[in-house]
Amino acid sequence: MGLFFRFGHGLQGVDILSEIPGVSFQEAWRNRVESVVDPETGLCGYFISADDLLVSRLLRGDHRTSPTPMRFLRQSRHEESETQMTIRVSPASGAPGSLAAFRLSCANGEVSREVMPEVRLSTILLIVVRCLFLFSVLASALQTTAQGVPEWCGKLPRPEFAKLERVAVSDGWFEVYRVAPQTLAIYEPHQSEETIGYLILGRERALLFDTGMGIGDLKLLIAKLTKLPVMVMNSHTHDDHVGNNWQFDTVYGMDTAFTRESAKGSKAAAQAEIATGEICGKLPVGFDRAAYATRPWKIAKWMHDGDRIELGGRTIEILATPGHTPDAICLFDRANGLLFTGDTFYPGTVWIYRPETDLAAYGNSVRRLAASAPEVKLVLGAHNVPVAPPAVLRELANAFEKVQRHEVQGKAAGPGKMIYTVGGISFLMKAPL
Repeated sequence: MGLFFRFGHGLQGVDILSEIPGVSFQEAWRNRVESVVDPETGLCGYFISADDLLVSRLLRGDHRTSPTPMRFLRQSRHEESETQMTIRVSPASGAPGSLAAFRLSCANGEVSREVMPEVRLSTILLIVVRCLFLFSVLASALQTTAQGVPEWCGKLPRPEFAKLERVAVSDGWFEVYRVAPQTLAIYEPHQSEETIGYLILGRERALLFDTGMGIGDLKLLIAKLTKLPVMVMNSHTHDDHVGNNWQFDTVYGMDTAFTRESAKGSKAAAQAEIATGEICGKLPVGFDRAAYATRPWKIAKWMHDGDRIELGGRTIEILATPGHTPDAICLFDRANGLLFTGDTFYPGTVWIYRPETDLAAYGNSVRRLAASAPEVKLVLGAHNVPVAPPAVLRELANAFEKVQRHEVQGKAAGPGKMIYTVGGISFLMKAPL
C-alpha cells in the first residue's frame, strides 16, 4: 500500500490516505509519479512506497527509527498557515543505506519538491553513536557528582590564575606560570594541597624550590623548561613538598634532625594524599597507587640561616623561619624583591597544628618576615595561589599576635582543631585544652 502525504492551507497536520481516486499505486510507483494535486480541494501531495519509507524520529529528537511511519506522521503537527514540510525517506531509486531529504511546497494547486543533500546512513549512525557516547560520559559525570566530587575541586580554576602568564607545557598534571622574570611557578591543581613549587633561573644554574607531591614526573617537566643544571632546596620537608626530591642529584637541606628523618621517606603520609576526596580529575597515566610513597633522597649539602645560593647573576638568600616545621625556610631574592615563603605563609588557611609545629618559633618567624616587608615586591607562597602583595606580611604577623593574645574567637574545624580568622588571614590550629 502506498502512502499519500497531503498538506495545505487549513490543515491541522499531515493527513495520510491509503486510497487515491484515479491513481493506481503500482502504476504510479513504476512510472515514478511523485506528486499529485487534488483538483477539487487544491491540496498537494507526495507519493512514495511504504516499503521504502525510512522516516526517522530524529526529526523529533528521538534516535529510534519509527516502527510505524503512519503513526509518526500523524503526530507531526504543523501550523495552519504552513505550506511546507520536510521529510526524510529512503526512496527505491536511492543508494542502499542512504537517506534522502525532500522539502515539499504546495502553492496555487501545484506541488514542488526540493531535494536536499543526501546523508549516508553510516553518517547518521556515527552521529547517533557519538551522541550515545556523550550521553554516557555525562551520565558518568553526574553519577560521580552524586557520589561526591570533592568540594575544593568545584572551586577550580582559581580566578587569580587568569591574571598570570601561563607557560604552555605538554603535561596533564602540572601547570606552569611565569610570576616574575626568570621565575616560574609549578602548580599541581589536581591534588587537594594545590602545592606550588618554583623554578628560579640564573645565568648559570637553576634552583628548584620544592618538588611537590611526587605524583607527576617533575624531572621531565623541568627538562622542558630549562637546560641549566638544577639544584633543589625545600621550603620544609613535609611530604607534599619533597615528593620528587629523589629524581634530582643535587638536593640541599637544612641542618636539622627533622630534615634527616624526613629524608628517609614515608609511605603512610604519601598514601593519605591520594585517599578519597584528595584527587580532582585523573592521576597521571601509569601512576601506581599501591606503590606510591615519598621516596628517600640524599642531601648533597647542609644549609643554614643566612646562607646564599649563587645562580649566576642572581643570589638567593636562605631565611630560617621555623614554626610550621623545625626546618621551615623562606628564600629571599633581595635584588628583585621576591620573597618565597613556603608554608610559613600562603593565600588560604595556614596550617600550624601538627606535632612538629612550634607556635613560639612561628611567631618569631612571621615577625621577621614583617620586618622585611619594605624590601619585598612580591610574596610567593607554596599553596593555592602563587602571588600575594607584601602587605600580607604585616597582616600575618598582626593576626597571629591577636590569636596568641586570645583576642580571636575560633571555630571548630574537625576533631581537636580550630580555625582562627583575622581579616584575610586564617590559621588552622590545635583546639585549646
